[in-house]
Amino acid sequence: QVQPVESGGGLVQPGDSLRLSCQVSVRAASGYSVGWFRQAPGKEREFVAALFRSGGHTYYADAVKGRFTISRDNAKNTVYLQMNSLKPEDTAVYYCATTRTVLSSIRRASEYGNWGQGTQVTVSS
Repeated sequence: QVQPVESGGGLVQPGDSLRLSCQVSVRAASGYSVGWFRQAPGKEREFVAALFRSGGHTYYADAVKGRFTISRDNAKNTVYLQMNSLKPEDTAVYYCATTRTVLSSIRRASEYGNWGQGTQVTVSS
């Protein structure tokens, strides 16, 4: 696999929106799931959202449920993370990664073996 490539981060104000993109090298029908994680300074990497294999089922962390949406453009092999109503606590480096793990482990960072370099999201007034 080729390393995923994230883009779309930036500096925004509370309440603003951003859309992150993750270019992946795996096709939707290949059995891979794609996840978004984030890591704030001094904190562990945490699960944000995931798109499970080719079925389109989505999963979210409680902290972002209702504000963030993960989606995929199969023609472009790109996974998006639409982030609305951003809060200062959303500030972190956001990473996307791929995995072939089972559904019950989809939130575990240790199950993902191919990570991008990350993109910085800063929410500040």
